[in-house]
Amino acid sequence: MIAALARIGRLALAALAALGRIALFTVQTFSHLVRPPFYPREFGQAVMSVGWQSLPVVALTAVFTGGALALQIYSGGARFSAEAVVPQIVAIGMVRELGPVLVGLMVAARVTSSIAAEIATMKVTEQIDALVTLSTDPMKYLTLPRVLAAGLTVPVLVAVGDIIGIFGGYMVGVYRLGFTPVTYLQNTVDFLEPLDIISSLVKGGAFGLLAALAGCYFGMRSSRGAQGVGRATKGAVVAASVLILAANFVLTEVFFSA
Repeated sequence: MIAALARIGRLALAALAALGRIALFTVQTFSHLVRPPFYPREFGQAVMSVGWQSLPVVALTAVFTGGALALQIYSGGARFSAEAVVPQIVAIGMVRELGPVLVGLMVAARVTSSIAAEIATMKVTEQIDALVTLSTDPMKYLTLPRVLAAGLTVPVLVAVGDIIGIFGGYMVGVYRLGFTPVTYLQNTVDFLEPLDIISSLVKGGAFGLLAALAGCYFGMRSSRGAQGVGRATKGAVVAASVLILAANFVLTEVFFSA
């Protein structure tokens, strides 16, 4: 019994220590925000990698999710003669929840893994040590541009994903379920509120920051060798995904608890 409690205690202390290290890493990252030198080229490349190059996977995920959501709502609503609510539920489901969460998870799968693998490989090949030798702060040169780029571009990706997801529901609703185009669009616009859109964009910014921070943190702490790079990449994606889902619950509670 005592051994089991001791093991639980060790796991709890290890989890708290990990949270503390992540918090310190986050504070250290943002402490470089207002202090020169700045690296606009690195920031621009990160914006292209995180934002522009993620558009195809975000668009495909959103359009198929919106279409499937319309089919599911129509099928479920038919049991209660409530098929007419398809436009409203697709809109609120995509904007409040599915859009931000799916984009966040896609960014975690694509961007977090890429950042973690890139930085871990640089550490293994001693490129980070070379940066220190050249009096370049790795946190400022590698971490800050990627975190800022993710925090600024993921809300844009979420907005695009929301629009495309609603469009996917529109296509299915109009051409598969027989809705009138004007009525479908009017119900969508009338049902959405400014708070829904604001919450979606805020979630996107938070998810982007979490995804980039997880990739940079695990990349910087990776061990040597190919196995270390693999463990860092896997740990970054798992941590980013869990943090995104947890943050989604917290932000939903903050925006819609009433």
